[in-house]
Amino acid sequence: MARATLIPNRGEFIDALRSLRQGHVLVQAGESWGGCSIDGGVLGASFRTLADFALIDEFENPEGFAHIRYFRLNRRGHEFAARALQAWERQPLVQRLAARLLG
Repeated sequence: MARATLIPNRGEFIDALRSLRQGHVLVQAGESWGGCSIDGGVLGASFRTLADFALIDEFENPEGFAHIRYFRLNRRGHEFAARALQAWERQPLVQRLAARLLG
């Protein structure tokens, strides 16, 4: 039986997808999974999920800083984000709040 994939923080994940879909860039400082941000907001567990699902691609930023990695949604990521955001919005408010509070 295949193991179900868990998303550690669904609210953060949805927020990340929304920001990336709007054209914001995910920035990673350092080699660890931590140290990520989108549009100035800290990104915790969602970077690994975005990478594991192959939704983001690293890109070369000529105006960027050395040793900083830059990512944006790839085509698969845009398609996934559209479906995920639509499904999220269809959820009742109480379920969305519970997901944000409980992960």
